[in-house]
Amino acid sequence: MFAGGLEEGDTPVFSADATSGTLVFTDGPYVETKEWLGGLTVVDVADVETARMWAGRLAEACGWPQEVRRFGHLPQPGDE
Repeated sequence: MFAGGLEEGDTPVFSADATSGTLVFTDGPYVETKEWLGGLTVVDVADVETARMWAGRLAEACGWPQEVRRFGHLPQPGDE
């Protein structure tokens, strides 16, 4: 179980979409139509390039576009 929020500001936001048969990455805000949240996947990775790789794999495996956002820092014991 976890809790937290998405980071806002200058953090990278992108989507990976393989529904056309070709994996396409798009930067920035997304769909201007009705959006549906069909699930959530949390992947702990070291950098944005690794996040892009996993977003692409998930988009291809699920057959649905994947929006990627950075999850906020979770306080650790000793954080002030």
